Amino acid sequence: MRRVNRQSEVRRHDGLGRRGFMTLELALTLPILCIVLFALFEFSILFFARGELVQASRVGARTATMPGATPSDVERQIRRVLRPQLSQRMSLDVQLGQHTGDVVAVGIGVPMWQAAPNLLWPIGFDLRDQSLQASTRMIKE
Repeated sequence: MRRVNRQSEVRRHDGLGRRGFMTLELALTLPILCIVLFALFEFSILFFARGELVQASRVGARTATMPGATPSDVERQIRRVLRPQLSQRMSLDVQLGQHTGDVVAVGIGVPMWQAAPNLLWPIGFDLRDQSLQASTRMIKE
């Protein structure tokens, strides 16, 4: 009977020590896991916003290829495609061609902090000084 008691005491002691290691492992890995999840979330939002900018620049360039198009027509079409959050601080560069066959170029820039929540600034990746850009070139009709 004494052997059984000693074995159960050893088992109880091993279980208590292992619980402390598991807590320590969680405390060490949880911040890293949170950073990875924040990065995944933020970059997903940025990739989605980049896709919106590309689509808007294509629509703007297609509008600019039409005869009689003006820069205000192009801007109106781009603002129609972009969500209001992105179009608020948008910078736009439109180069209209004069004649049929000329190259038409539309460039759009949006600050990254307008598109994403800037979750990674504590680790040194700040979105304030960076921007998303898209440009499209087409031939005027």
